[in-house]
Amino acid sequence: QVQLVESGGGLVQPGGSLRLSCAASGFTFSTVSMSWVRQDPGKGLEWVSTISAGGATTMYAESVKGRFTVSRDNAKNTLYLQMNSLRPEDTAVYYCKTGGSRGQGTQVTVSS
Repeated sequence: QVQLVESGGGLVQPGGSLRLSCAASGFTFSTVSMSWVRQDPGKGLEWVSTISAGGATTMYAESVKGRFTVSRDNAKNTLYLQMNSLRPEDTAVYYCKTGGSRGQGTQVTVSS
């Protein structure tokens, strides 16, 4: 079955950077688009970014455009999210997602 395992979250100061990873298994990773979404407690799920199956097309929410970069390594079945210039409002649990499946999430906390 589809398995998605996120990692790389943590506590970072405003202006800092983190790189999230998502290891995928149980499906043909290279043939599907992948997304990152996030959820802050008390708020709904927010779409962050999507990358096409081959990686040529990327899309970003306005709130992260210019600061976050999504990428993928189809040889390693891994999705990435490079997050720069982090802000307190980026604090959330970040999930990778494909179709109706998502992982357990990784916590990102931006605070001084």
